[in-house]
Amino acid sequence: MKTDTELQNDLQDAMKWEPLLHSAEIGVIVKNGIVTLTGFVDSYVKKLQAEHAAKKVLGVKVLVENIKVRLPDPRSKTDQEIAGEIIVAFEANSFIPEEKITVKVENGWVDLDGEVSWDYLRDITENAVKYLAGVKGIYNNITVKPQIKDNIDRQDIEKALDRSSIDSSEINVSVSGKTVTLTGTVHTWHQKEEAERVVWKTPGIKDVKNDLAVDYEYDL
Repeated sequence: MKTDTELQNDLQDAMKWEPLLHSAEIGVIVKNGIVTLTGFVDSYVKKLQAEHAAKKVLGVKVLVENIKVRLPDPRSKTDQEIAGEIIVAFEANSFIPEEKITVKVENGWVDLDGEVSWDYLRDITENAVKYLAGVKGIYNNITVKPQIKDNIDRQDIEKALDRSSIDSSEINVSVSGKTVTLTGTVHTWHQKEEAERVVWKTPGIKDVKNDLAVDYEYDL
């Protein structure tokens, strides 16, 4: 079992290990396994990278992310300029169903709305935006409306989880219509997110309710 100090040291080392991050930018506070990230970064991608790095560290039970994006003046852009670059980025990616996506930009924050047939299309659309200079954050409100009408087989999902790199022995899968619910226990936030990513690949799926608990002590 890690102490809060040991977990804090591991998290700080994890931040330093990421090429995109500068250790001075990110503050790490740990209390009873609850981790709070603070500080300022100069791009939305760095904010995401800090969050992802923290979730991979063993011992993180709850993550509170309070990192702010503060753009240097030379990189500041108007909402109109950001919107124009989003249009160009969408046009450059043939996988993005532009006709099904609506975009709003306000004070550097981007709202994505619409419907797509697969979850990976939602991710591709967000990825096209998050690397653009001037973007402070993204609200991805795109929903999945599957075109496949086949019934979802719970056993197929369980087999997919077994094939993955995570320990799925304590993961329970239930299916209701086009919605899959995950319950049980995993040992890191990364495993929780990876389990959801695997499930979203199921043909015909519309929604995933990820109720997995992250319990570091469970495996000790």
